[in-house]
Amino acid sequence: MSNIIAIVGRPNVGKSTLFNRLTESRKAIVDDFSGVTRDRHYGKAEWTNREFTVIDTGGYVANSEDVFEAAIREQVVIAIEEATVLLFMVDVTTGITDLDDEIAQLLRRSKKPVFIVVNKVDNHQLENDATVFYGFGLGEIYTISSMTGSGTGDLLDQVITHFEDIPEEENALPKITIVGRPNVGKSSLINALIGKDRNIVTPIAGTTRDSIHIHYNQFGHEFMFIDTAGLRKKTKVKENIEFYSVMRTIKALEEADVVMLMIDAEDGLESQDVNIFHLAEKNKKGIVILVNKWDLIEKNNKTIKEFEDQIRYKLQPFTDVPIVFISVLNKQRIFKTIETALEVHKNRAKKIPTSKLNDIMLPIIENYPPPALKGKYIKVKYITQINASSPMFAFFCNLPQYIKEPYKRFIENKLRENFDFAGVPIQIYFRQK
Repeated sequence: MSNIIAIVGRPNVGKSTLFNRLTESRKAIVDDFSGVTRDRHYGKAEWTNREFTVIDTGGYVANSEDVFEAAIREQVVIAIEEATVLLFMVDVTTGITDLDDEIAQLLRRSKKPVFIVVNKVDNHQLENDATVFYGFGLGEIYTISSMTGSGTGDLLDQVITHFEDIPEEENALPKITIVGRPNVGKSSLINALIGKDRNIVTPIAGTTRDSIHIHYNQFGHEFMFIDTAGLRKKTKVKENIEFYSVMRTIKALEEADVVMLMIDAEDGLESQDVNIFHLAEKNKKGIVILVNKWDLIEKNNKTIKEFEDQIRYKLQPFTDVPIVFISVLNKQRIFKTIETALEVHKNRAKKIPTSKLNDIMLPIIENYPPPALKGKYIKVKYITQINASSPMFAFFCNLPQYIKEPYKRFIENKLRENFDFAGVPIQIYFRQK
């Protein structure tokens, strides 16, 4: 189960700036993918070796005047239910507004840890002005400037003390989840696969607060389904369906081994789907794309190929992902989804013997060595797979610092050509020998 920090507060207090600072701060440690859309409002962050997800609620508010404040209130309610820690952001230059007061009232009732983050504190005088926010009665205040980053370190030091420890599960059954935008047919697929014969299926409650683990054991396949659909009282969630589904998706995704991303054949792959895909990729999960409602598409002999190419183009650079065209309504190819997900699960756990790795990859590298830099030649001497939950490879060479991204991608493609890693992100490291 993932630790989620939600940044709540009224508009224009600097939520997005803080969000960008927290999520982009990982750049030094993790290569961010190029071409990830900028409209996402959730991302991975890391502080003193603790990884967590950050959600900027500001990005989800509908813009019409009358639902504006209602939408903010509703998001705070969802964030209180779903997040591990809440950052309540206020602006020192405007003091306490009516909307701040309303949000504070909701937070006071919550059982979750709340941090009052006073933004735009850029000098000593403003430090004194910030004390007015003790009036909320929500405990300690943290003064920061999200523009310069001052104060964020102290804040995060305190925030991570409230994280839940996530136990590593050993040798459990494969865990598969279906994610996607609302109404693409996720629940229908689960029902179609399970059938109404509920005695074969035992929901195991109590694993996490809000996702059901369904034990699937039919037709020679056994695994856990993580189902997050339809578990909340829907009365609370009207405007914020998208925000709500993102909170759920992140939780299901981080708990699973293989993520089946379901899209609607009529809508195609939308930016929200691409965000979910990249989040699954960053979390090193196995991924399968399911294109549902395929029965509604006019087809000729080129349709599937064109549709696949379109999807892969949008998912670059990681395109080695199985795509299954299904119709849940007609029960068309629904069992193929399971078979494919379990193949991807096998690929994710695959270990290549060191001798085989060197026998195949070293001659390829010899024929296509990394480009020389400043007259220096790079020689790769030895390759091994690192022991990890997803495929990671270490290439030992004399000048690892000179190896550039295009060459890493070339190596990744060669690994994929020679060993089947379909649906699984691969990590490649060049190390000093």
